[in-house]
Amino acid sequence: MEAAEHKSDQIAPSDDELVAQVVSARDALVKEIDRRIVGQREVIDHLLVALLAGGHVLLVGVPGLAKTLMVKTVSEALSLVFGRVQFTPDLMPTDITGTDILEEVEGKGRAFRFVKGPIFCNLLLADEVNRTPPKTQAALLEAMQERAVTAGGNTYKLDPPFMVFATQNPIELAGTYPLPEAQLDRFMLQVAIEYPSSADEVEIVRRTTVGDPPPVAKVLDRPRILSLQALVPRVPAADHVLEYAVRLTRRTRPGDPTAPQDVRRCVTWGAGPRAAQMLVLAAKARSLLRGRFAVDLDDVAALAPAVLRHRLVTSFEAEAEGVQADDVVRGLIETTTR
Repeated sequence: MEAAEHKSDQIAPSDDELVAQVVSARDALVKEIDRRIVGQREVIDHLLVALLAGGHVLLVGVPGLAKTLMVKTVSEALSLVFGRVQFTPDLMPTDITGTDILEEVEGKGRAFRFVKGPIFCNLLLADEVNRTPPKTQAALLEAMQERAVTAGGNTYKLDPPFMVFATQNPIELAGTYPLPEAQLDRFMLQVAIEYPSSADEVEIVRRTTVGDPPPVAKVLDRPRILSLQALVPRVPAADHVLEYAVRLTRRTRPGDPTAPQDVRRCVTWGAGPRAAQMLVLAAKARSLLRGRFAVDLDDVAALAPAVLRHRLVTSFEAEAEGVQADDVVRGLIETTTR
């Protein structure tokens, strides 16, 4: 009885204390990531936003920009079950989800047993995700949306948190399959990784030519990650912030009355309602990572390119003129009323 009373007397941490915990966790993670990764601070910030919001990320960049190393480093800093799948044209759905095998059971004869695949983890690295055919991508799509896997007529829940960090090479298209729009829409963020600066590249060469990479300490465990993720939906977002996120999303649709002329000319299909949802959730995570328990318009604007770029289908006219989805989104941010 006394123990129960003592437990009930414990004071729950205040919102300010919880925000301070998020900032402390962010600093610890960034410190460990910096031991392996040089520069790419904006990319790392986006990864931390997705991690806190529990969203999936598509990392797009040419080979050699440490996409895989970045994800592996993040996973090593977290006490989570890590899985990796190297996507290839001959990869089958069961190579990801798992399969039923027939085996001898003592005293019962033969029986099927489900052997779980690498998708049964907390953080899945889907390397070169566009190199596998649509049938296999569909298996990943269910897991991304439902956090569950269906195999042999049975549904198996994935342990939370479950996040997919996928990589994609944008220049080598031979033997690749375009990701279905439905699957792209499940990625909270598409993060573009650019070439490093000259100074960063010198430091990269210096670090990687003297021996093995330094070890990374684990700074967060699963219960703490789940508790921090549970804080994100509680972050308040004022009506004018929500309206701004929806305005940005609606203006990507060429058939919407508010769409600017550039969108009508360069976009075939715009972003759906999930984009506005992801934009607000990501903005909430960003505000926490910056030590604020409230979302502002700058949070939304800063994340709009990563949330919207992969949800726009550009027109043939745009492709002929070399207009990219990023160009369209940039124009929307500049012209949308706050």
